[in-house]
Amino acid sequence: MKTSLLHSLLIVAATLVFGTTILSAQDTMKPTPTQQDAFDVIGIQVRTNNAKETTGDGAIPKLWQRLFGEGILNQIPDKADQSIIVVYTNYASDWNGDYDYTLGAKVKSGTKAPEGMVSVTVPAGKYLEFESARGPGQTVVPEVWKQIWAYFQAPANSPRDYRADFERYDAMSDPASVQAHILIRVKP
Repeated sequence: MKTSLLHSLLIVAATLVFGTTILSAQDTMKPTPTQQDAFDVIGIQVRTNNAKETTGDGAIPKLWQRLFGEGILNQIPDKADQSIIVVYTNYASDWNGDYDYTLGAKVKSGTKAPEGMVSVTVPAGKYLEFESARGPGQTVVPEVWKQIWAYFQAPANSPRDYRADFERYDAMSDPASVQAHILIRVKP
C-alpha cells in the first residue's frame, strides 16, 4: 500500500512539474503581432535549407564568418541603422524546402548593392515577432526557431505566408549576449 501511495505521489509531483514547465513554455512563446512596412536590405546571400543547416557543415555559419571576417557591414552603403538583418526569401515550399538567406543591413530605399552583394526587399504585411533569450547566438537562435516551428504546427495559430521572414539583431558588441528578434510573415 505504501509503495502504491508513494508511486501515486511521484506521478502527481512529476505531472505538476512537467505541466508547469509546459505552461511556462507556452506563456513565453506568445509572439507580438505587428504591421511591418516594406524595407530594403543589402548583404551577402546563400541558398540553403534547414536539413543542410543541421548537419554541422551548414552555409549560414560560414556566411556569418564572412560578414565579420571581411567587414561586409562596413561595405554596405546608406545603412538605415546599426542593426544586422537576416532575410529569408524565395521559399521553395515551406520550412522544409530551400530558401535564400541574406545577411546584411537595412538600407535607405533605392540604394544600389555593391558588387558581390545582393539587395532584397522585405514586403509590407502582417508579421508575428518572436524574441529569443539572450545568450550565445549559436545557442539562442536555433532554440527560438525550434519554438517558432512548434508554434506554427498548432492549427489555431495563423499560418505562415512564406514570402519573407526576417531577423533583427541590435549592433553586436558581445557575441555571448545576443538577442534575436525574429519576424515571421503570416497570411492575412
